[in-house]
Amino acid sequence: MLSVLFFQVMEENSKEGLLEDQIIEMPLLVYVSREKSTSQFHHFKAGAVNVLLRVSAMLSNSPYILILDCDMYCNDPTSARQAMCFHFDPEMSPSLAFVQFPQAFRDISENDIYDSEVRSAYTILWPGLDGLKGPVLSGTNFYIKREALCCHSIKKDIDLRELKDSFGPSNEFIKSLRQDYKKPNLNDNGKASNMLLEEAKVLASCSYEDHTKWGKEVGFLYDSVAEDFLTGFVMQCKGWISSYVAPSSSSRPQFLGTSTTNLNDLLTQGTRWGSGLVDVALSRFSPLFYGSSRTSFLHSMGYAELSLFPLLYCLPLWCFATIPPLYLLNGIPLYPEVSDPYFSIFLFIFLSSLSKHLHEVVVTGRPIRKWINEQRIWMIKSVTCHLYGSLDAILKKIDLRKASFLTTNKVADNEQIKLYRGGKFDFRTSTIFVAPLVTVMLVNLASIVGGVYRIMFMGTDWRKMFGQVLLSFYIIVMNYVVIEGMVLRKDKGRIPLYVNVSSIVFSLIFLSLGSIIISN
Repeated sequence: MLSVLFFQVMEENSKEGLLEDQIIEMPLLVYVSREKSTSQFHHFKAGAVNVLLRVSAMLSNSPYILILDCDMYCNDPTSARQAMCFHFDPEMSPSLAFVQFPQAFRDISENDIYDSEVRSAYTILWPGLDGLKGPVLSGTNFYIKREALCCHSIKKDIDLRELKDSFGPSNEFIKSLRQDYKKPNLNDNGKASNMLLEEAKVLASCSYEDHTKWGKEVGFLYDSVAEDFLTGFVMQCKGWISSYVAPSSSSRPQFLGTSTTNLNDLLTQGTRWGSGLVDVALSRFSPLFYGSSRTSFLHSMGYAELSLFPLLYCLPLWCFATIPPLYLLNGIPLYPEVSDPYFSIFLFIFLSSLSKHLHEVVVTGRPIRKWINEQRIWMIKSVTCHLYGSLDAILKKIDLRKASFLTTNKVADNEQIKLYRGGKFDFRTSTIFVAPLVTVMLVNLASIVGGVYRIMFMGTDWRKMFGQVLLSFYIIVMNYVVIEGMVLRKDKGRIPLYVNVSSIVFSLIFLSLGSIIISN
């Protein structure tokens, strides 16, 4: 679900001689319910946006469109003027596709234990990409040029059959693409409005896109459930640019919305995002290959990192969270001992990574506890939703799974709100999300206890095991909330007993099998 605002009278209002009390008859709000059929795939949000693109061409044919998610609203009416300053700039306008604004949320607590504000994207990554060809299309809060979505304006000498192969059989819609198109009056004795209404119904039908290029080359693309990320990337590969407009810390945000404030919705949403991003990385539009010859190297690498980060995070994190602890439990060193010069390289990389993240948090005006929360959520997401999202994309690629769009519920109950405001994790989520977290914590707890026991009573050299002890200790300290949910809490948001029991079984199986494999 999304809202779309169409600019209809910008040029008309600027004409000289227009009286203040003159009434311009036009619909203020049009609700579009597209037709759906079990025999026709509706393509989720991308399909809905493409329907609105076609229907709006009949009602307003506005050159600029504002797209919002259903849980976002315009908090600053001057955002339109700010966006038009870019769109009407004579130097930038010919190649400018969209102006992106950041997301801001009204329901985030001061502690923000789930990193719901997505700080790194809107304060670090998007401004960085803005220095190249512009930020990523973020799915909401952007003013986009219709021409960028529906290809360039149609010239008179183009074959009609070619146009219908691309845009569908509607003659009226094809006419709307021409530069000299004049939209019929919506209230011409009822005749024109009836004609346009019937044409809009055709354009919203579930079979209209059959044998056309909608979703392939026209409109929002269908190759990924992250249709915004993919569509913006392909636009920029075609020569379009984008711009990022973020308010200063002292001004009010241009758009406000509702964010995820419980663990279940956070990880469900993260799974969908991860699946969509890896979809792009594995598709014909992979930034590693498709973008290398169509945009700058730095820009394509920026998109490549974003599309691959679920894979790049889940694999190393699972390895770091399981392999060093397993070897620690068995008294086998993996890292150089403390006195070895090579150990300083390991320590430098580890500490510099943490310092870089801490510096980013501090320079964006956030407290140190924000750094701790982001580190924790990064680990939690990496071993859960990033893994599941990556697997989902891979299974879809080899046709073992159909595409799905997991929605999130942004309305929390009173108990969830109370836990969130109190800075406590709500572990009332699917077992497939909680069990890996508990299993990883049990593996590291068992390993650090066993490793320390070996050092103290079995003569194992602590200098050889220090790196593994440090890593397990860091994982345990940063994720103490999981231990708290396992044994200390008594409220409804605690980790259920059956999850603890099943995780104990999983961890014992893993440690036993791992020890057998290592010993052999």
